[in-house]
Amino acid sequence: MKKLVSYSLLAVLALMLLACGGPASRKAAETTFQPRKFPPAPSVPSMVTDPAEAAEYVISNFWNAFLDPSRTYPCDSNIVNGVKDTDVESAIGMYVTLLENSCSREFARKSVNSFFDRIEKFQAADTASNVYAYMEKTVTRYLYDPNSPVRDEDLYLPFVTRLAKSAFTDEGMKLAYSHDVEMCSLNRCGTPAADFSFTDLSGRKHSLYGIKADHVLLFFSNPGCPACREIVEQLCADGIVSGMIDSGSLAVVNIYIDEELDKWREYASTYPSSWYSGYDHTYSIRTDVTYNVRAIPSLYLLDSGKKVILKDAPTERVIGYLDNIR
Repeated sequence: MKKLVSYSLLAVLALMLLACGGPASRKAAETTFQPRKFPPAPSVPSMVTDPAEAAEYVISNFWNAFLDPSRTYPCDSNIVNGVKDTDVESAIGMYVTLLENSCSREFARKSVNSFFDRIEKFQAADTASNVYAYMEKTVTRYLYDPNSPVRDEDLYLPFVTRLAKSAFTDEGMKLAYSHDVEMCSLNRCGTPAADFSFTDLSGRKHSLYGIKADHVLLFFSNPGCPACREIVEQLCADGIVSGMIDSGSLAVVNIYIDEELDKWREYASTYPSSWYSGYDHTYSIRTDVTYNVRAIPSLYLLDSGKKVILKDAPTERVIGYLDNIR
């Protein structure tokens, strides 16, 4: 079952810090340091009037001031380069929102690579800082934790690819990150989803590519799962989504991939009759790892040619996308 990520908010007033930053922070005596504010978003030049170009400018320059290797600040468990960790986390959340909603996926992926470049350059300039470790932990949690409401494997892939190779990554973690790279590379956005066959409650066999619709919502679920039931209710309650299902322009393919078939058969009749609900009778999805189903429930949105539009996306993002189809 998935839950929304809960992040603690820490009240940090003034801290006595040991040296871990630039020259001012390397004084022998302890000093009281007041955390600085996270730098404001970059101002868009007046000559940039196109909204898309303005968004790209902000994204491209978002981390410039915070990750300026020529200026370093104190850090400790609650301070990241002079800024409260909660403020840095808020900035990461804002950055991810911009990547997901304000630019093309290609530009977003390139921006994540540039972001990682800045992290590495900053770490190289001040190896005593905690910037690399903090970004490694927090960006991974935001983009790849199954419970994160903004998880996005498509954006995590360029980040984790760099983590798996970086000289600043702990050697003990590189193998795990390399595995994540393999998993995130499955069924990438813009690529054809892996085909599979499934059996419905009446015993009829179907294939994913045999389902004909303008869009296909692939829904990996478990019987009786509270989070799965909530998704069913959300999809049925949304007038646009339910209308698309009724018209046949959207097909919901609801798949069970585990082995407790008796439990699934007992529960399967409760799913909407307009859906394609079945189980993976070959167990290939799990045993052959054709899909990176890290947690249940999991949603994939596909186009008519079965290319992936959204991968393991939060329900709100899937419904938002469908609600805005014209």
